[in-house]
Amino acid sequence: MSTPANIATTQDQLTTLFALGREIASVLDLDELLHKIPELIARLTKFQAFAVYLLEPKKGELTVAYSVGYPDEVSRSLRLKVGRGLVGAAVAEGRPILVNDVLADPRYVEAVPGSRAELVVPLRRKGHVIGALNLLSDTPHQFTETDETMLRQFGAHVAVAIENALLIEHDREYTATLETLAEIAHEFAAILNLDELLTRLAQLTRRVIDYRTFGIFLLNEEAGELEMKAAVRYGDRVNVPRVKLGHGLVGYAALHKEVVLVPDVAADPRYIKVVDDARSELVIPLMVHDRCIGVFDLESPELDAFTKGHAEILSLLASQAAVAIENARLYQTIRSNEKRLEKEIRFAQRVQMALLPTELPKRMKHVDVAARFEPARGLGGDLYDFLAPEPNTLAVAVGDVSGKGVPAALYSAFAGELIRSRTFRRRYALDRFSPAGILESTNMILCERQLEEYFCTLCYALFDFKRRSVTIANSGLPYPVRCRGDAVSQIVLPGIPLGALAGSKYDELTFDLAAGDVFVFCSDGVFEANDAQGGEFGANRLLKAIAATCRKPAKAIVAAISAAVQEFRGDAAPNDDLTAVAVRITT
Repeated sequence: MSTPANIATTQDQLTTLFALGREIASVLDLDELLHKIPELIARLTKFQAFAVYLLEPKKGELTVAYSVGYPDEVSRSLRLKVGRGLVGAAVAEGRPILVNDVLADPRYVEAVPGSRAELVVPLRRKGHVIGALNLLSDTPHQFTETDETMLRQFGAHVAVAIENALLIEHDREYTATLETLAEIAHEFAAILNLDELLTRLAQLTRRVIDYRTFGIFLLNEEAGELEMKAAVRYGDRVNVPRVKLGHGLVGYAALHKEVVLVPDVAADPRYIKVVDDARSELVIPLMVHDRCIGVFDLESPELDAFTKGHAEILSLLASQAAVAIENARLYQTIRSNEKRLEKEIRFAQRVQMALLPTELPKRMKHVDVAARFEPARGLGGDLYDFLAPEPNTLAVAVGDVSGKGVPAALYSAFAGELIRSRTFRRRYALDRFSPAGILESTNMILCERQLEEYFCTLCYALFDFKRRSVTIANSGLPYPVRCRGDAVSQIVLPGIPLGALAGSKYDELTFDLAAGDVFVFCSDGVFEANDAQGGEFGANRLLKAIAATCRKPAKAIVAAISAAVQEFRGDAAPNDDLTAVAVRITT
């Protein structure tokens, strides 16, 4: 029968336990949390040594995350397989273990000399054990069943707190990795020497993923082979033979344009042995839109060394590296032989056209989009892109770089990549990368390049089909056109060109969307097209051409604009690149 004293003690313990649970739940920093746990447990029971063990599921090992009273060397190096020792047994069985004379228990593994009693409580979360709390005492029979009960209940709070802290720590690490990726992209985007770029890529990749063997293969389309252009193993260069497209893990990834993640190469029949001690491999295709230009190849002597998280991070890096490689190839090709300039210009034009999107992102609904790009010379300074940074969204960017020819094309490719990279970073920082924010960030980087003789006018529109709205920001491109019903008018939205003035700010306008709405974006080449007498095509002729076709598909609208400009120009040569993009809301 419970006495009043026992009832009071139990109530006090429950009150203390409730207070400790609330206190532990308020700590979100992992290091602070681990330091806090033994302080709070000391209010429940006495102990001489304490440790928090966390489980590494892949290896099936428990390591000491934090300890009090443990020898430093033991705390750093102790690794227990699940099932070994009292701690490993408690984790394997998923239940607390109380031993008041450890010397009499054959499972005991000494970590703290002089220990006589041990209490282990596994940390369970959502049916899984994530670690354990371990209390040691130099006094036999130090711990009681009440201590076990209290610690088990407190351990439930600790498991939730640790999981929350690990999630927050992971988010911080992921954000830091994204910032590192941005810095890396910022650096290699300026490298136009291909050999220097490839070497630097191998060095910079180590900042986001630790590899043992790393290679960059580039595709030789004529030979149908992947050629090793950079290879590093344990810091030393190695020679690797060419790989036929479709052969091995590397060739498979390039042919099928997909990431290949193999935890055990010995179990994969596609694997071609090159490195003696390779156990796992990760291959990332280098994609420029829908073309694979090569692969990143990482190998490790450890089984299951690479994760889906590694693949995701390296894919982001590879997408930016691919464009930098293409730009470096373009620059190197043009510089290599001035006698073959005409041929190289034609090649550069094909590359530029390949960098422009030919269709909407996959699974895009509610919209019909078409574009027309007609460079005045072999290479143009205009750009446009269609991007899907988030589900049910479409970003449309249309730009015009000052000048003509190769410099304008390179500047255009660089500006386009800046817009693309910042658009996809919206997933992680919506407020910072709004349409106006994307223009401000791009302007800052272009100004840092100190290419004062060049600038870029660009209009950026973000269509949100879930919220049925479009938000537009502009940096000096001619005003876009909006059609609703019979009303056809320009959207008055001025702005300072990108790369012209550091620190420029940009305004935004937001409009609701309805089925049948049409938005048209055009470069200067449309508005300022000249006829034989030097007259300009102008905004009124453009509005008239759009009004006549605004109920037709987007492809018909841009075709009508091009035809109207051509008819007005007659036999006069084009004086500027022409770009027109039409966006029609279908549902």
